[in-house]
Amino acid sequence: MSSLLSISDIKEDVGNIIDLAIRIKAGNVEDKPLEGKTLAMIFQKSSTRTRVSFDVGMYQLGGRAIFLSSNDLQMGRGEPISDTAKVLSRFVDGIMIRAIEHIDVVELAKYSDVPVISGLTNLEHPCQALADMLTIKEHFGSFENKKICFVGDGNNVCNSLLLIAPLLGMDMSVACPKGYEPNNEILKTACEYAGENNTEIIVSDDLKIALDDVDIVYTDVWVSMGDEAEANQREMDLSPYQVNKELMDLANENAIFMHCLPAVRGQEVSADVIDGLQSVVFDEAENRLHAQKAVLYYYLK
Repeated sequence: MSSLLSISDIKEDVGNIIDLAIRIKAGNVEDKPLEGKTLAMIFQKSSTRTRVSFDVGMYQLGGRAIFLSSNDLQMGRGEPISDTAKVLSRFVDGIMIRAIEHIDVVELAKYSDVPVISGLTNLEHPCQALADMLTIKEHFGSFENKKICFVGDGNNVCNSLLLIAPLLGMDMSVACPKGYEPNNEILKTACEYAGENNTEIIVSDDLKIALDDVDIVYTDVWVSMGDEAEANQREMDLSPYQVNKELMDLANENAIFMHCLPAVRGQEVSADVIDGLQSVVFDEAENRLHAQKAVLYYYLK
């Protein structure tokens, strides 16, 4: 059974899913295509955009979603993930999970008889990357000759962007201090995709190199859930990589600013940038709904 745990799982269909999201957003799909379908939503981590977009998305497509926190499931009390997968597969048409460990989502999908959709793990955030690319296509009209730079901690969002950018014909750079590079295996795969699609991947601690000829500047929080014990060290290491006006000036004149939210103004981004004219963060947040609806349609229809 096909699942969405990584951007690599939709390597051949990324462009089609984004085009589907555009059609869904414009109202150009059949009414209530998921009528009678049910999605189980498992949350090991708190969420605003993921929870609301999947819940509303299922409703607007004619189906329904069931919210399940880790405290609501026997899985949180020691039941094997494999048993949970087998049981839920008898009840629902799909499972969305926002998990702490990527390996748990892999195991859930292994034993599930229905599609499993990753709403975030410590390794990737594929649904966010799809919404990001939808936003970029809306803003620029195409991906051709576009370059995105992720600034800061090479985290799960960065990993998914590294995989999706070359598949759509975009160059990508990562500006990060040493020790904060993206996952090595993800980077290796991204470079393979870049080679196949005649695009370029760069990882550098030099902001001028990473931001050269960049059309999209992207950042995320420095202290993710689970990293609180390292907060002070992370702030010290990442402070030179704050996205502020001076950093934005290193990118192209018409560059846009993106952030998956929630944001901490004054840390990874200055208020004048995230609240300024170059920012598209709320378009990006809205597009979580449309991208998620496309994913739901793709996997459950």
